[in-house]
Amino acid sequence: MEFQKNCLRLYAVTDRSWLRGGTLYEQVEQALNGGATLIQLREKALDTERFIAEARQIKSLCEMYKVPFIINDNVEVALAVDADGVHVGQGDMAASDVRKRLGTDKIIGVTARTVEQAVEAEKNGADYLGVGAVFITTTKGDAKEISHSTLEEICKSVSIPVVAIGGISASNAMELKGTGIEGIAVVSAVFASDNIERAARELRELAEQIV
Repeated sequence: MEFQKNCLRLYAVTDRSWLRGGTLYEQVEQALNGGATLIQLREKALDTERFIAEARQIKSLCEMYKVPFIINDNVEVALAVDADGVHVGQGDMAASDVRKRLGTDKIIGVTARTVEQAVEAEKNGADYLGVGAVFITTTKGDAKEISHSTLEEICKSVSIPVVAIGGISASNAMELKGTGIEGIAVVSAVFASDNIERAARELRELAEQIV
């Protein structure tokens, strides 16, 4: 799938913590119905076989909705299911190595918390950056909050698009207006909601206003 920066507008990252007896497939479909523009499948505890099986299901859903399907961290799973791309953190494989494994037609996202990391990721072939945590978050225990001025600096220092992540909700998203981001990445703001579709719709509208 060809990568375009508006795919980042409402970047939904899955988390099975809030399945509440449902399935991830059902939750992702609700998010897509609400206007999610990209799905990142994030699984830290599944074994490879189950991860691949789940990834195939979610990929087919994303194909129906014509949105990119990204795997978090796991290049092997991305290759196994022919995902649209991979997102890697600073402690994972370098973007240049991911590019060698995946080829030129796949999407590569990289987490960046400093201007130096951002510039390096772009140099190594990243298509976009995930920058955060822009607010305090409970979803990722090791995420350190970065200032909005740093976020703005990062956006100005690279030519690839930036998506903000970390603690973003409907109540604080508009604080990111003017930073230069191309979208917001959310986890609990969508998937912990009692009405995932409605939450996604509200956040998508806010994201359009921010950008």
